[in-house]
Amino acid sequence: MNIVMDYQKTRIVKSHPLFILIVALMSNALTAQDEPFVYVLGIAQDAGYPQAGCYQQHCLAGWENPELRLGATSIAVVDPAAKNKYLFEATPHLPEQLYNLEKVAPDKRYTLDGVFLTHAHMGHYTGLMYFGFESMNVNNLPVYTMPRMAEFLRTNGPWSQLVTMDNIKLQALENQHSVKFSNITVTPILVPHRDEFSETVGYQIDGPNKTALFIPDIDKWEIWDRNILEEIRAVDYALIDATFFNGNELPGRDMSDIPHPFVVESMSLFESLIAEDKAKVWFIHLNHSNPLLNRDSAAYQRVTAQGFKVAREGDRLTL
Repeated sequence: MNIVMDYQKTRIVKSHPLFILIVALMSNALTAQDEPFVYVLGIAQDAGYPQAGCYQQHCLAGWENPELRLGATSIAVVDPAAKNKYLFEATPHLPEQLYNLEKVAPDKRYTLDGVFLTHAHMGHYTGLMYFGFESMNVNNLPVYTMPRMAEFLRTNGPWSQLVTMDNIKLQALENQHSVKFSNITVTPILVPHRDEFSETVGYQIDGPNKTALFIPDIDKWEIWDRNILEEIRAVDYALIDATFFNGNELPGRDMSDIPHPFVVESMSLFESLIAEDKAKVWFIHLNHSNPLLNRDSAAYQRVTAQGFKVAREGDRLTL
C-alpha cells in the first residue's frame, strides 16, 4: 500500500509544472557547464607591463607591485565537453599564462590540443621556446600557422629545432579556411600589419552558440579589405587591437613606424554602432604607455562610458 501511494505521489510530483521547470533548469545548467569558452590570459602589448627599460611613473607601479604586472596578449579556448584546450599566441609570458590556464582547465583533465599563432612579432610566438627540449620537451604539439609563419619557424633557429625534434608539429592554415574541432571552429583572417617575417591574421572562433573575433594587431581599420563595423555586428565578442590610446603616448617616436588603430580613432569609427554592438568590443593588446591600463584614468572612464569594454586577465566569454 505504501509503495503504491509513494509511486502515485511520485507521479504527481513529476507531472507538476514546477518540477518540470526545475528539471529543465538543471538540464540547462549542466549543458552550460559543457559550453566552450574564451579565457583571457594576457592583455598587454608584446613586451608586457611594465615594459623592460621603462622606469617612468606609469611603469614604476608595476615594478614595485608584482600584482599589477600583465602578460602579453593571449587567449585560450577551453572545450569542457571534449576535454581540450587551445592557446592563441605563444607569448614571452607563457609560463605564467599556462599556470593561470591550469587553474581553470587542469592538464589532468584537459589536453592542450593546439596553439594558433597570429604572426612573427616577439609577443606572439617567442613563447614557443618553452615547449622545447630545454624546458617542457613536449611531443608533436600542433601549432597552427599561415605559410610564411611556418616557413619562418622551419628555417630559423632556434625555432627550427622545435620542428626537427618533434616538439611541435606545424599545421597549415589558409586564409578564411576553417579548422573544425569537436565543438569549436577556428577561421584565420588576413589583416594588414608590418609583415617583415610572416603574414598576420586574426581569428574568428565559433562555438555552439556564440562567436568571438580576435584581432590583437592590425595597422589601421581603414586599409583592411573588410568592414570592421560589419564584423563587430556579426559576432558576439570582438577582442581587438587597442595598442595605443592616442598618438601622443610615445614622445619623440614616429608613430607611423608602428601603425595601430588608436583607441580614440576606433571609438570615433564605432560611434554609429548601437549600444548592443558597442558592448561586444573588448579592447586588448595595450602598450605599457596606454592609460587604459589604469582603471582610474580618465581614458578608461571615457571608454567604458561610451559602452565599450577593456579586457582583463581572467575574463571568461562563453561560446
